Amino acid sequence: MSSPGVEGDPKPPCLPRNGLVKLPGQPNGLGAASITKGTPAVKNRPCPSVGLPLGGPASSPAPGPPAERPPLATDEKILNGLFWYFSACEKCVLAQVCRAWRRVLYQPKFWAGLTPVLHAKELYNVLPSGEKEFVNLQGFAARGFEGFCLVGVSDLDICEFIDNYALSKKGVKAMSLKRSTITDAGLEVMLEQMQGVVRLELSGCNDFTEAGLWSSLSARITSLSVSDCINVADDAIAAISQLLPNLAELSLQAYHVTDTALAYFTARQGHSTHTLRLLSCWEITNHGVVNVVHSLPNLTALSLSGCSKVTDDGVELVAENLRKLRSLDLSWCPRITDMALEYVACDLHRLEELVLDRCVRITDTGLSYLSTMSSLRSLYLRWCCQVQDFGLKHLLAMRSLRLLSLAGCPLLTTTGLSGLVQLQELEELELTNCPGATPELFKYFSQHLPRCLVIE
Repeated sequence: MSSPGVEGDPKPPCLPRNGLVKLPGQPNGLGAASITKGTPAVKNRPCPSVGLPLGGPASSPAPGPPAERPPLATDEKILNGLFWYFSACEKCVLAQVCRAWRRVLYQPKFWAGLTPVLHAKELYNVLPSGEKEFVNLQGFAARGFEGFCLVGVSDLDICEFIDNYALSKKGVKAMSLKRSTITDAGLEVMLEQMQGVVRLELSGCNDFTEAGLWSSLSARITSLSVSDCINVADDAIAAISQLLPNLAELSLQAYHVTDTALAYFTARQGHSTHTLRLLSCWEITNHGVVNVVHSLPNLTALSLSGCSKVTDDGVELVAENLRKLRSLDLSWCPRITDMALEYVACDLHRLEELVLDRCVRITDTGLSYLSTMSSLRSLYLRWCCQVQDFGLKHLLAMRSLRLLSLAGCPLLTTTGLSGLVQLQELEELELTNCPGATPELFKYFSQHLPRCLVIE
């Protein structure tokens, strides 16, 4: 940093050194400072204002020496702004640099919305004697994590977690158990002890039964996800509908759930439930859709992905009765045709997201119906094998589109895809496994859609 000139001469400007980055002046009056990545910063010196002597007016007493400022590498004010630019994985590494960095990084604000994933083998340390000791979770408590995902755990592991994590009783809001051997007793203990849990996910847990849901589910739960749990069938839905009056979001992937189960929902869920995902529920038919639209009229998000028995008539029921829908997922529904898209376009005027992946009967005619939807922002057409260039021309009128996926569409040519540059507001375009997507096309997109992320 340059030093002041002779009294009366203008002060030369502060110039950056070679290879360094010049930071803007600080609001406390300190001048610019130069730092380089991985190199400790040089201490900053005060840079006097141009046009005024250091002491101010002649009648004012001369100020004392400037207050000592910590090096930039440990300045908490600077670090608090700097660390926002790093990913979660990078923050984990940076927290090991020094205590000052860890102290700043371990503030809960840097970890909000993140969920630690802990495998059963990571929960214990092996002592020299061969015995196992539960790991210290103080670092997680300091960062204020409100949710955890435990993989491959047993009832005993969950009890140890509750006893050793300081925030487990009230501070944990979300729990996810995957590929675990939790039993009815373990599920009951967990939800009884962890009174703060309002979001619960059970995936690949085959040791608990529907009786366990009846004995453990609490009315405070607002979000529930159950997938790949072999003991879940219609009676599980009965437990959910009776015990969870405040349920806002339900995600269910169960091969043995039938239309009958979807009639169990009560008027209480009709007011509170806004999201329903039925994933690969192979036994669900249009009769089940009737039960859904009558029991849950306030849905804003509905997924029938993999419900292979649902037809155009089922989609018509959805379009006529669920006018508040903003997201609809019909992926992997092989019986859906262009007629279903006409129902969607005519009645679902608030729809913002439509997923049609693997709907193999969708053609260009169906896309012409969708082109009239002014609110649609995200459209997924992965592996829709009958979509051609002519269908893409209809999409060019959809100025509201921000995300478009055409991955795996085999009939689209380079010429047809190049027309997508007319969608200047597009933010993401997926062309994975699309034969018409050539290197020349990607270069063309980089020039004419500079703000769009193109996924090759």
